[in-house]
Amino acid sequence: MVVDGLTDDSVDRLFHALADATRRDILRRCVRAGLSVSRLAEAYPMSFAAVQKHVTVLERAGLVTKQRSGRERLVRTDPDAVDRARQALGELETAWRARVDRMSGLLVDEARTGSGTEAPSGAGTAARPGDGRETTEGQDR
Repeated sequence: MVVDGLTDDSVDRLFHALADATRRDILRRCVRAGLSVSRLAEAYPMSFAAVQKHVTVLERAGLVTKQRSGRERLVRTDPDAVDRARQALGELETAWRARVDRMSGLLVDEARTGSGTEAPSGAGTAARPGDGRETTEGQDR
């Protein structure tokens, strides 16, 4: 899948980054304004280093950028990258809807024409007493 120049590897990194609730929350927090990693770390019950690792995953996926502001580096969500993720999901949805539509079409065609294969005579039906198909296995003759 290629969306706006994204390769399969970059799409994998994108969705891996979005798979974690903390990383999604970091994205939400950094949309409004850039925040330093130390400021972000105040919001989570984890170490500064753990938050930094989350930010690094987001940065590798292209979802955030870091910009120097004085002595701090501010983390900002890249809205274009989030839009690319939305487009990638849209392409997946389109592909799966097309597959489901094709399967539905095949099932409708099969229902109209029958399966096209005939079952052997009597296959799939159980013998009923008196219909001449009872088994004699285990019976005295």
